[in-house]
Order: sequence, then structure tokens, then C-alpha cells
Amino acid sequence: MAVLSSTTLAMLLADSRLPAGAHVSSGALEAALRDGLDPAATGDYLAGRMATIVPVEAGTAVVARHLARHGGDLDLLHREWAARTPGRAQREATLALGDGLRRLADGLWPAALPPGGTRRPRPIVLGLIAAEAGLGTEDLVRLVAYDDAQTVAAALLKLEPGDPLDAAALVLAACVHLEPRVPELAALTDPTRIPCAGAPLIDGWAEAQSRLPRRLFRA
Repeated sequence: MAVLSSTTLAMLLADSRLPAGAHVSSGALEAALRDGLDPAATGDYLAGRMATIVPVEAGTAVVARHLARHGGDLDLLHREWAARTPGRAQREATLALGDGLRRLADGLWPAALPPGGTRRPRPIVLGLIAAEAGLGTEDLVRLVAYDDAQTVAAALLKLEPGDPLDAAALVLAACVHLEPRVPELAALTDPTRIPCAGAPLIDGWAEAQSRLPRRLFRA
């Protein structure tokens, strides 16, 4: 495959039409709304994710990129990610998203991941793709933030139909929350230095989401 700019790669990987299965996730918003979260508070929900879950995911992706390029223990990184993602449902959902992204990588960047082997969560798979395809670290961090925010905002439009312009505004505002941390996260190289911030309420909603008998989203 021809060498592309980091910006182009980021746009490709951020495209919701990418055949990687991300459309099955709501970021646990479906369960949150059923539990009484006011749809008008989705912006606050996104801000909370930007302070907790997203730095863990972005940091994991950046470190995976570094290890792929310079050598290192992906199993250690996987354990550090899992320790920072204590909820079973969250881990399982992220592993499933990693499977979808891996299928994409197998077709477009077959050298990014070894054939077979251990299942990896989405941020590790994304970091390995970034290393192979040439996606820069700051673009990688912003991609993780954007993808998380867009996942929730797109789900909101299906669960509580409204003006898509409002959803786009939510995504932009959420990304603004993370922007001051982009340089810090983009510089990570050590698995043990990945941020660790708990999100017990979101973890609880993710667990509830996994048990909903009738639902629009898997996670």
C-alpha cells in the first residue's frame, strides 16, 4: 500500500463507514439513558469519558505503537490496560471491537499484527496499525478521542432522535476537553505510565448494557 499522510490515515480510521464493527457500540449510553440519564446531559457524559476512559485508551494505543516500532512486551501492555479497565463488560466490548479492527488490518495492513495469536483490545490493535501505517502519535490520541465521542453521539441520535448538528457540536466539545492532554498522552512509551482514572458509574452502565434483554447496541 502506498504511504499516506498521518492526517489521511486518521480520517480513514475515524470514518464511521469503516467496516470495523464500531457501529454496534453506544459507549454504554443506551443503558445510561434507560437508567435515567437526561439526554441533555450527554455532553457531561462525554466530558466524563474524556477524563477517564479515553486517556486510558489513547495512552494504550500510543504505547502499543511505540512497542511495535521499538520492541517491547505487548502482553504487559495488555495487562496494564486490563488493570485500568476493571469492568468485565467494558473489557469484552473492547476486545470485540479489537477483533473487528483486526479484520480490517488483515486486509489493509497485514504486517501490522501477527497471524492468529492473542486477542487484543481495540486500542492495542489501533496502536499496531498506527505503527505499520505511519499514523503519528498526536493524530492517534485525537483519533481515539474523536472515535469515542462520535460513538456516543451517533448512538444518541438513534436512541433519542434529534438534530444531527447538535450531535456534531457534542463531539467537538468533547474533543476540546481532551486537547490539553494530547501532548502528554502522545509522549507515552512505558505501559506502566498509562493514565489510570476510574469511571465506576460508566462501568456499571456497561455491565447493565451487557444484560439488557432487548437493546439496539451490543455495548
